[in-house]
Amino acid sequence: MRNAILFSIILIFSLLTGLSAVYAASPTSNIAKEKRWAEQIKENLIDGKLVWLKAKDQKEKFLGIDMKETARHAEGGAILLHGMGGHPDWPDVIFPLRTRLPEYGWTTLSIQMPILDNDAALADYAPLFSLVAGRINAAIALLKSEGINNIVIIGHSLGATMGAYYLSQHSKSDVRAFVGIGMGMSKHYKSMDTPTSLARITIPVLDLYGEEDLFSVLHSVKRRADAAIQAGNKNYYPLQIAGADHFFQDQDDVLVKRVGGWLNRYAAGKELQIK
Repeated sequence: MRNAILFSIILIFSLLTGLSAVYAASPTSNIAKEKRWAEQIKENLIDGKLVWLKAKDQKEKFLGIDMKETARHAEGGAILLHGMGGHPDWPDVIFPLRTRLPEYGWTTLSIQMPILDNDAALADYAPLFSLVAGRINAAIALLKSEGINNIVIIGHSLGATMGAYYLSQHSKSDVRAFVGIGMGMSKHYKSMDTPTSLARITIPVLDLYGEEDLFSVLHSVKRRADAAIQAGNKNYYPLQIAGADHFFQDQDDVLVKRVGGWLNRYAAGKELQIK
């Protein structure tokens, strides 16, 4: 009897410990950091409007910045995904695109992606990829509620990796085209390896990177091109920007011109929007 009771106690303890381990291992964004970013953006925002979105699979709402198109013709909506540990108004790449693509006819919706502490390594982000779809789907739903059905995704760095992974898993999504800026590779995680994702993407893709980009970006140029061939994607366009680094420092004009021009050639919708 005593042994049976002892066994039961050990079994219950093991189950509780196992459940705790599973709970602790559940992927979650650093919500406190997200809120700090949101407060900072709220205090300094000049262009665009703050919006709060809710992913169906996540408890907390997340921030987005919505900026309406200003051109004569409305082309559609662009969802912007920032890089590792960043926010929707990040000064490099994201800010110039979100504030100037409206001049090309694109309403921009820059959203907060899952983030971790500042000292987190790139590999630590792998579990957070399970949260990506919920956030992008919420952004798509918001644009569609505004009468925008022609939708593209633009991602930079880790945001590009997340965008590519999303599209590789959602081939029937409402996204018409994809711009990946500074796309790299991973030797250890398929979800974080953009060539692996590109092998499953058939919509038009602009693969934009700098001449002085990161090693993982430059070293995977051929792999990305080969992946597009494997996918049968005839609308895959690799483009290297002379003199540009990973963050396109001092290259805002070129960045916006290349992205805006490509979108208006390969993804323009000229559709009416609900004002």
